[in-house]
Amino acid sequence: MKAPSFITLVKRFVAGYKTYVGLNFLFNILSTVFSLFSFALIIPILNILFRIETQVYTYAPINWNDLAGSLKNNAYWWMQQFISEHGGVATLALLGGFLVVMTMLKTGSAYLASYYIIPLRSGVVRDLRQKLYDKIVDLNLGFFHHHKKGDIMSRMTADVGEVEASIMSSIEMLTKNPIMIIIYFGVLLWLSWKLTLFVLIVLPFAGTLMGKVGKSLKRKSQLAQTQSGQLLAQIEETLGGLRVVKAFNAENDVMRRFDQMNNDLRKTTNSMQRRNMLAHPMSEFLGTATIAIVLVFGGMVILDGNSTLDASSFIYYLIIFYSIINPAKDLSKAWYSIEKGRASLERIDAILAASNPLKIVDNPIPIKPFNSKIEFKNVWFKYEDQWVLKNINLTVEKGKTIALVGQSGSGKSTLVDLLPRFYDVQQGEILIDGINIKDMALYDVRKQMGNVNQEAILFNDTIANNITFGTKGATQEDIESAAKIANAHDFIVATEDGYETNIGDRGERLSGGQRQRLSIARAILKNPPILILDEATSALDTESEKLVQGALEHLMKTRTTIVIAHRLSTIRNADEICVLNEGEIVERGKHDELIAQNGIYKKLCDMQSF
Repeated sequence: MKAPSFITLVKRFVAGYKTYVGLNFLFNILSTVFSLFSFALIIPILNILFRIETQVYTYAPINWNDLAGSLKNNAYWWMQQFISEHGGVATLALLGGFLVVMTMLKTGSAYLASYYIIPLRSGVVRDLRQKLYDKIVDLNLGFFHHHKKGDIMSRMTADVGEVEASIMSSIEMLTKNPIMIIIYFGVLLWLSWKLTLFVLIVLPFAGTLMGKVGKSLKRKSQLAQTQSGQLLAQIEETLGGLRVVKAFNAENDVMRRFDQMNNDLRKTTNSMQRRNMLAHPMSEFLGTATIAIVLVFGGMVILDGNSTLDASSFIYYLIIFYSIINPAKDLSKAWYSIEKGRASLERIDAILAASNPLKIVDNPIPIKPFNSKIEFKNVWFKYEDQWVLKNINLTVEKGKTIALVGQSGSGKSTLVDLLPRFYDVQQGEILIDGINIKDMALYDVRKQMGNVNQEAILFNDTIANNITFGTKGATQEDIESAAKIANAHDFIVATEDGYETNIGDRGERLSGGQRQRLSIARAILKNPPILILDEATSALDTESEKLVQGALEHLMKTRTTIVIAHRLSTIRNADEICVLNEGEIVERGKHDELIAQNGIYKKLCDMQSF
C-alpha cells in the first residue's frame, strides 16, 4: 500500500475522534512499558534460582549519564540486602508479587486502550453510513438508473463493515503495534546492538513475503463485494416480483440463477479466506524461524566470551524479541484487512463521489406565492444520447388544468419530472412566475408542488404518519380533514387502530384504491398551489377509480394542475390537452377541438372506445 493512501485512510475517518485516539495511544504506551518491567523481573529471579550473580554490590548515587546502570546497580544492591535479611525464598515471593502487580498494570492499561477505541469504532461506522444515506437521498433520480438497489444496500452494509475492520486495523497499526515494536527494539538495542542489527537484516525478508499475499487479497475482496451486491440485488428483485415469478412458473429459473450467483460468490470467498487464513501460520512460521536464527547467533556471541550479554540477560532478550512476534503478526493481519477495506472503500466512494447534476445556486432568488403561470420555453431533454423531449413550449396559467396524453414513451412523465427538478433540462428553461427554477432554492420549488403518482408511494408506518409525511405541525383535525376530502376517512376509521394503524411494507395491508387515496390525502394536507397527477387512476378498478376521481376533483379545485392520463375520460374537462408524440407536442386544444382535428388524439379516443 502506498503511504499517502494509508495516511489519508486514517485521517479521513478519525478526525472527529482525536481524544479517543490520544487516550488509546497513551494506554498502549503504558501497557508496553509495564510489560517491559514485568519481563525485567525475570533476570533477578533467574539469578537467584541458579545462583548466577556472585558480584557484591554497594549503594551508589544516581548517575544521570548512566541512569540504566545506576538503577540496575542499586536494584541488585537492594536485592542482596533483602536476601541476606529474609532469605532467597522470601525474595522470590516478593519478586513474584511485583511480577503480578506489573502484569495487572499491563493488562489494565491494555484494556483501557481497547475501551477507548470502542466509541471510535462505532462512531466511524455511524458516520460512514450516515454519509452514504445522506448522499443517496441527495442524489438525483438519474443516478439510480445505473445502480441496482440491492448493490447499493450491499455497499451500505457489507462494504461499510469491511471499512470498519480496515480502519480499526489502521488505528492499531498506528497506536499500538508500532509503539510496542519501537520500544521493544529500543530495549533490544540497549541489551545487544550487534544481535539486534542481525535481526533487522533478517526481518525484511519475512515482511516482503507477507506483502505479496496482501496485494492479491485486495483484488479478491473487491470481486467478492461486487458479487455480494449482485446477490442482494437478485434477492430484492425476487421479493419484489414474487407474484410474477409464481404466475409464470419461473421458480426454477430464478432458483437456478441465484444458485449460480451464490456458487460464484462462494468460490471467490473461499479463495479470499484461504489467503486471509495464510497470514497467521505464515507469520508464526517466519517468527519461529527468526527466533531460531537469533538463538543460534546469540548463542555464538555469548559462547565466544566477548559479549557483555550474560545468560539471564539473553533469556530476557529472547522474551522481548518473542513479544514482538504478536504485534508483528497483528501488523500483518492489519495489512491484509486494510487491503480488503480499501477495496470496499472504492465501492463506497463510487457513491460518495458521485456528482449531482442539479446545480444549486449560491444565492437563490427568494420565492413568492405562486400567482401567475408556469412556462416551458424551448425545452430539450435527454437521459443519455437520444432526445426524450424536443423543443417543448407550454404555458400553464394559474388555476388551469393542463392534460398530457400520448402513447407510452412519448415523454409525458419526463416532462412533469422536470418541473420539480428531479432532472434538469439540457436546453431551454422552465419558469415559475417568470423566474427560472434553476435560480430558486430546490426546497422552495418543490414546496409549491404536490405529486400523486400511478404507484402510491407509502411507507411502513402508521396511516397518520404517511398522511403527514413531509408536512410539519399538522394536527389530528388537519389529518382527518385531509382524509375526508380524499374519501379515505371511512376506511381509515374501520381499521383496527384507525389513524394509528400500521399499513405494512409499501402499504401492502391496503387495497390499491385505499393506497391511492392516502397519497391524495398527503397531497391535500401539504396544500400546494401546483399539483402534478401522473396516471393517478390508471391502475384502479372502476369502483376505486370513482372514489379516487372524486377525491382528485376536490384536490384540483383552485389549484394549477398538470395531469397525465391514459384514460381519456378523466381529462375531458381540462382547460387544455397537449398530445405528445416522440417527445414533441404535436396537438393541443380542448377535447372537442382535438376530436374535430381527426388526428392522434381522436385515434387514442377511438381505441379506448373500442
